[in-house]
Amino acid sequence: MHGFANPTRFLKLANWLTPLLLVSGMVLVAGGLWWGLFKVPPDRLMGDTVRILFIHVPAAWLGMGGWSAIAISSLAYLVWKHPLAAIAARAAAVPGMVFTAICLATGSIWGRPTWGTWWEWDGRLTSMLVLLFLYFGYIALSQAVAREGVSPRIAAIFGLVGAINIPIINRSVVWWNSLHQPPSITMGKSAIDPAFLVPLMVAVLGFSLLFGGVVLARMRALLAEVQAEARLRRMALEAA
Repeated sequence: MHGFANPTRFLKLANWLTPLLLVSGMVLVAGGLWWGLFKVPPDRLMGDTVRILFIHVPAAWLGMGGWSAIAISSLAYLVWKHPLAAIAARAAAVPGMVFTAICLATGSIWGRPTWGTWWEWDGRLTSMLVLLFLYFGYIALSQAVAREGVSPRIAAIFGLVGAINIPIINRSVVWWNSLHQPPSITMGKSAIDPAFLVPLMVAVLGFSLLFGGVVLARMRALLAEVQAEARLRRMALEAA
């Protein structure tokens, strides 16, 4: 991995991997959503409301996955001090925030007919809302750090501390009496009927590939911005 931390090697990899992830992700997302929204039968209890599952579950997965990527990249930056790790954390923040917001929005839409309310201060919902606020804070902090030209160390520490919320989200339906249903997919087992599970896994895989492509595209853009700023500073010093 140290080899790919070199910006030149990273760009060579990202130049062909980014479009591959984006295109394959869009194909799988389109197929999974078409399958889930139009082909699977209505659920016995929830009826057609169950179809929101095919957007809500991937969004929840990638909302948490986005912050996990921030935490891992932040740890890599703090340990090895490589700027590309800090750029990876910044790149994952915005798509992670978007998927977290989609998760909350679709969960609210699903909750209205199921629970009879748009919002409930349930452990899972509340901890997911906290994650959205953490994203807002991290994005503002990382932008301020980049604008002032100081070390990303503060943002990296924030990314690591915020990771405490991820296991809380994951275990909230087990630790507390929750309106939210318990985990449907656990290690080696699933409580979801295969008619729903297969298109759901296709949608999750597609959204994950799409997420990866967006992160790589953002890393390329942020890296180009950093390199341009470095050239401008060098030119200014030479002119002085």
